[in-house]
Amino acid sequence: MTIKWYSENLIFDSLHEADVWADSIANEICARLYDGYITPDYKIAYALAFRLAEFQELRVITKAMKDGYKVWVIPS
Repeated sequence: MTIKWYSENLIFDSLHEADVWADSIANEICARLYDGYITPDYKIAYALAFRLAEFQELRVITKAMKDGYKVWVIPS
């Protein structure tokens, strides 16, 4: 399985800002434009994981790395 990643180096000051951003990324992942997201900001990864967990047809996987975080989905 090949994962299509989307990556940005944004870091937000607040969880609210990160959640608003994660909402738009979740829509793109649900539309299957991407399968996963790479970010250096834990707030975005946190918010995105919870946004994606709302969809029962997706299994959300997260991974902390040395230089950031990965959040991706696979069909459940």
